[in-house]
Amino acid sequence: MPPLRHRLALTTTRPIDLLDITESVREWVRQSGVQHGLLTVMSPHTTARITLNEREGELQQDMIRWLEQLAPATAAYGHNRAPVDDRLNAHAHLLGLFLNATETIPVTDGELELGGWQSLFLVELDGPRTAREVHLHLLRTE
Repeated sequence: MPPLRHRLALTTTRPIDLLDITESVREWVRQSGVQHGLLTVMSPHTTARITLNEREGELQQDMIRWLEQLAPATAAYGHNRAPVDDRLNAHAHLLGLFLNATETIPVTDGELELGGWQSLFLVELDGPRTAREVHLHLLRTE
């Protein structure tokens, strides 16, 4: 049986942003009727990634500050001398090296198997963007 597929359309509002997509993904899995399977969550963007982490406001701000310090947007990057889409976003591509494009989450009894503190995030590295997507692929294993 082929996987079920879905896309989430998202908008980001900050240069580096963490969007909690847990509830949207959880609701789609519930509506799918799949009781047991594997869900792959993917960002098709080179400057937006997917991660599992704790949803806590101060921690999220710490994550953003850490990413900003790791690859400052204002540093002199070769990619910025000839930007592909007029965005000076070399820092975002470099930050993407440290984050995942996908996460795979087991589904048991129709629910995402997440740890008690885990949430699923789209991590925007080159925002704001009005048209971001997250692709969901749910493979039934029952």
